[in-house]
Amino acid sequence: MTEIHHERLLIIDFGSQVTQLIARRLRELDVYCEIHPFQNVTEAFLEEMAPRAVILSGGPASVMDEGSPRPPMRVFEMGVPVLGICYGQQVMMHMLGGRVERGDGTAEFGRAYVTPTKTRIDLLKGWFLEEREQVWMSHGDHVAAIAPGFEIYGTSPGAPFAVTADLERRFYAVQFHPEVHHTPNGKTLYQNFIQDAGFTGDWTMAAYREEAVRQIREQVGDRQVICGLSGGVDSSVAAVLIHEAIGDQLTCVFVDHGLLRQGEAEEVVTMFRDHYNIPLIHADEADLFLGELDGVSDPETKRKIIGRLFIDVFQKYANEIEGAEFLAQGTLYPDVIESVSFSGGPSVTIKSHHNVGGLPEKMGLKLIEPLRELFKDEVRALGMELGLPASFIGRHPFPGPGLAIRCPGEITREKLEILRKADAVYIDQIRKHGLYDEIWQAFVAILPVRTVGVMGDGRTYDFACALRAVTSVDGMTADYYPFSHDFLGETATRIINEVRGINRVTYDITSKPPGTIEWE
Repeated sequence: MTEIHHERLLIIDFGSQVTQLIARRLRELDVYCEIHPFQNVTEAFLEEMAPRAVILSGGPASVMDEGSPRPPMRVFEMGVPVLGICYGQQVMMHMLGGRVERGDGTAEFGRAYVTPTKTRIDLLKGWFLEEREQVWMSHGDHVAAIAPGFEIYGTSPGAPFAVTADLERRFYAVQFHPEVHHTPNGKTLYQNFIQDAGFTGDWTMAAYREEAVRQIREQVGDRQVICGLSGGVDSSVAAVLIHEAIGDQLTCVFVDHGLLRQGEAEEVVTMFRDHYNIPLIHADEADLFLGELDGVSDPETKRKIIGRLFIDVFQKYANEIEGAEFLAQGTLYPDVIESVSFSGGPSVTIKSHHNVGGLPEKMGLKLIEPLRELFKDEVRALGMELGLPASFIGRHPFPGPGLAIRCPGEITREKLEILRKADAVYIDQIRKHGLYDEIWQAFVAILPVRTVGVMGDGRTYDFACALRAVTSVDGMTADYYPFSHDFLGETATRIINEVRGINRVTYDITSKPPGTIEWE
């Protein structure tokens, strides 16, 4: 699924932590774009891709350092609009004859305000409706002299060349980050840029659905496909899309490891086997998984055991499908981007990921990844396009290792049953109060401690549980959800009254990046 027939915009990545947000903003404007690290963007690459416009991302380097990242000069010779952001502005000025200097008191990190010059340009249409515009800065170096042909159209206290442009060549450069939430009018700037480049907005999920179905049929022919179905949004949308393309040539394998939420296995089987009539193997292997996890308390060891067993179980059932030549996965575009290291160096392992990694080679299967060009919000939109229920598409993320990582310490069937019931009460409360769609993810964790309590006239010695709920604007950062005291009190009372085995409830208000949002 790499043959895309749409107007293309190229984002050259220089290592910014928010480069993915640029792509998401453009996709929201119905523009197809791809992110590629600077070292992969050669003249031959540019000729083959033939982008209609180019954006140079931010990054941590200094253009004055030896060996700092550069785009090929060919980028400025193609006759297409180019937008430089932060480091992208500085590298543009440096390569085209301007001058960049070290900070020396002009560094800006965080919220800043840009004021316009007297001349207004189309890039800033809809900006400066008031005296100044809020932006988000993150720079140490600054442009000290703009390149020949450029003029100044916006300034800030630490960036006298906050907005510059060469209108004749359609080169634009800004020192701030329009893509982040803290530049409230940033989307308007991107919209003006793509209008200048002549994009017609041909990237829609309806068009992608038709294109994907055609490509799946061409790739698969009359052969068989296996799909690892977790019940999550990604694998479910992939399964329904592939089934639309090839029908009963697809068989899904649903590995039930006994670590799912209350009623989840039944929901998955009912939806896919009964509602969509997709051939489905329900691999109920709870005894195997829970047996191997018995006595294990280290979270990373839990993940590795679950990942290993998942592969073994999946392979056992997949081998029963005669003539299978393809393995379908719900790989998303962020997975593709992150698999290409910007620096080429190793990254710290925050946690092991639960997937079917290694299976294609082990089983001699070819991969089919119909979602690999999409972000998560686009997958949800495609799911709606395919007719999946809104309640299912909007479900909060659930980790592959399931309740194993919401159960710190040793896992027992008793603790899992208590956790399922408490989680069901918590989510029911959130739905009843109309808060579900405001929250990115909410769940209960059962703590590895017992506490003394009094219920009625009796003494209890039961587990404590923790409630967690976080919000996320862009999927890059997360913060706790500010429940009212009344809500928390009502929820705690319900859990203690309805779930035997819990006598104390806490609420976790720590903020974490989504990658470490789970309890372990």
